[in-house]
Amino acid sequence: MTDQACKLVNALTPGRDGARAVEPPPPGRRADLVRDLLTRPDYSPRVDATAADGMVALAESLRVVFEAAARGDLDTAATTVNALLREMGSVPQLDRARGGGWALHFHGREPGLVVGWGAGIAAGLALAIGSDLAGRLGVCQADPCDRVFVDTSKNAGRRFCSTRCQSRVKAAAHRARRATS
Repeated sequence: MTDQACKLVNALTPGRDGARAVEPPPPGRRADLVRDLLTRPDYSPRVDATAADGMVALAESLRVVFEAAARGDLDTAATTVNALLREMGSVPQLDRARGGGWALHFHGREPGLVVGWGAGIAAGLALAIGSDLAGRLGVCQADPCDRVFVDTSKNAGRRFCSTRCQSRVKAAAHRARRATS
């Protein structure tokens, strides 16, 4: 669910993706983008304009969590996640997994798209913040980029949202070193 949170934040909140400005899609185009972000081979949600606007609001709250965690402000991250957990009414439940067995899922207080996704994402972020994984929630350090990521590397050393940003920073450092020699 934290990967899904990254996709929502990066696509639905304003900021910068590398050197490119990012704006949330206009209201008339939000539903299609949200549907594309959430669609999987076995799941294709129905997204109307109200649900799409709700997902944009959810993404804005999720950005607060990532930014706070990235700067080590776990109090703000936890407070924001707790508010989301209450708002969504996150309740754990064992559901049949694909291929048999059981899987733990978090359901919202109602069956709507925003509450359903928000409940699971808030629970996933709560599990990360409540464990030693809080430091794995990051914001890209390539200036001026502000896209978010979850560090899944073995050494917890990820600093960039993408290899594109990492390469851009390394190339700039290389050019700077060559200019001074």
